[in-house]
Amino acid sequence: MGAFPATRMRRLRQSDWTRRLVRERHVTPDDLVWSVVVTDSGKDRDPVGAMPGVERFSVKELVKEAKIARDLGIPAIAMFPHIDPAKKDEHGTEALNPDGLVPTAIKAIKDAVPDIGIICDVALDPFTSHGHDGVLKDGVILNDETVERLVEQALVQARAGCDVIAPSDMMDGRIGAVRDALEGDGHTDTLILSYAAKYASGFYGPYREAIGSAGVLTGDKKTYQMDPGNISEALREVELDLDEGADMVMVKPGLPYLDIVKSVSDTFAVPVLAFQVSGEYAMIEAAAANGWIDGERVMLETLLAFRRAGASGIVTYFAPRAARLLSN
Repeated sequence: MGAFPATRMRRLRQSDWTRRLVRERHVTPDDLVWSVVVTDSGKDRDPVGAMPGVERFSVKELVKEAKIARDLGIPAIAMFPHIDPAKKDEHGTEALNPDGLVPTAIKAIKDAVPDIGIICDVALDPFTSHGHDGVLKDGVILNDETVERLVEQALVQARAGCDVIAPSDMMDGRIGAVRDALEGDGHTDTLILSYAAKYASGFYGPYREAIGSAGVLTGDKKTYQMDPGNISEALREVELDLDEGADMVMVKPGLPYLDIVKSVSDTFAVPVLAFQVSGEYAMIEAAAANGWIDGERVMLETLLAFRRAGASGIVTYFAPRAARLLSN
């Protein structure tokens, strides 16, 4: 490369068309997955206090929103349940109900909007009275007993028509067990998106309010979610889950773990998704509401950061808003 003035880097930045022509990374609606919360509260739309602009939807309203998402070019929605506290117990039994909220929502969306993908969370925390992702005994989350229940939960979702089973619990061996169960039940084309590198993060607070586990969670999740200081462990987790049958992997949270997104993307030739979690969303919205940042600009900049780090797709609460801006 020549020295200045033969080389002037600003030449390529001088106009909109040159900047667009040489841009190395792009974000399009194709890169987005919309994170949504479905509720059986009886309310059609129920705002989440810690996440301005985010609402819990009834099944009927979620079907309407799925149609909007499809029309915006968003390929898939990632669905999380907010269930009646009276249905929760220590073992998360409601997660296994074939007539429960999640299977009902899957069927309704697939009937009305068959061409949008549905990604379903496989974990027990929305269904347990203690707010943990697994079976709790004497203060300990039991790995193998939890995996058995997760397999049943995954089969309930697959039988209802879920396209992508997404275990987010971080139990050992659950991907292999779920894959074997799906194959044995005839769901050979059902995808598995493994939350392979999910960290014990402080960024999940607003989500726990959204699904109703914030007030009931006992202790923390550090014995099964990853320590924030670990990089090599994330690569080991990803490799194990791919060996067990995962089709795609997730890094969660997103922005604080861009280095993990890049490491996973550089190491494995598989689709890598990043989850822009509730705390990230809430921070951007709070700062924008106070006039400290340009909210829309920062939102799009963060999405681009995920793509630049190597993410194939981004799970985000911003998806419809971002898709509209990107389309324009």
